[in-house]
Amino acid sequence: MDLVRATHEKHSTHGYRWIHAYLVRENGITVSAEYIRQAFRFLGIQSKTKHKARLYTKKPRGLYQNLIFNTWETVDRPRQVIVSDMTAFWTSYRYYEITLYFDVFTKQILGRGITRKRGWPEIYYDGLKQALSKLDGNNDEPIVFHTDQGSVHTSMEYNRIIKDHNLVRSYSRVGKPTDNPVSESLNGWIKEELFLDFKLYDADDPVAVIDNYIKFCSCVYEHISNYGSFVHF
Repeated sequence: MDLVRATHEKHSTHGYRWIHAYLVRENGITVSAEYIRQAFRFLGIQSKTKHKARLYTKKPRGLYQNLIFNTWETVDRPRQVIVSDMTAFWTSYRYYEITLYFDVFTKQILGRGITRKRGWPEIYYDGLKQALSKLDGNNDEPIVFHTDQGSVHTSMEYNRIIKDHNLVRSYSRVGKPTDNPVSESLNGWIKEELFLDFKLYDADDPVAVIDNYIKFCSCVYEHISNYGSFVHF
C-alpha cells in the first residue's frame, strides 16, 4: 500500500495498470494489476486529469416517434412518405456535404442543399424549401416526413418551416441509421452513379454536375408519371 500511495503521488496522472507495470519493473512486485486496482479503491485514489468527463442527457423515449419502422414496402403511391439525410463526398481536391430529399415511392429528388463547409446547417433548409415547393398543392392527404434526430432536424426553426404544410413528422431512433434505409441506400447509389457515369470526381464544377444529375432524374420521373405508373428506379 505504501508503494502504491508513493508511486501515485509521484505519477498522479497514471492509472492502476501503469502503476502496476511500474512497480513490477522498479520494485519487482509479484501481485496482479487487479490487486493494484483494489489498492487504488482501498486508498481512495485515482488518476488525475484536466479533461472533465462530459455528461450527456439522453432524449426521453417516445419524444420523437418512428411512424415507419419496417413498413417501407407498404408505400404504394407518390407523396406518401418523404425522407431526407445528409451525406458527404470528396472530389479530386474538394470536400462537400449534401442533403437530399426523396419521395420514397418514386425515388424523385425533391430538393437538395450542398456546401463545402463542414456542418453547415443551411443545406438542410435549402433542400427543405425546394421540397416543400414541389409538395404544395399535391398533398391532399398527410405526408409522412421521416428523418434522423440530428440537431437541425429536431430544431424549432426547422420544424416551424414545415408546420404550415400537411406533413406528419417521423424520426429514426437515436443511433439507428437502419431506421432510414431508403435515404441510406439512395445516397450510396446516387454517389456511385455520379462518380461513374457523371464523372463527378474530376469535375471542374461539381455543383453543376449534381444539378444536371437531378434534372436528369426529374426527366425520368416526368416520363414515368405521364404514363400513369410509378416504379422504383
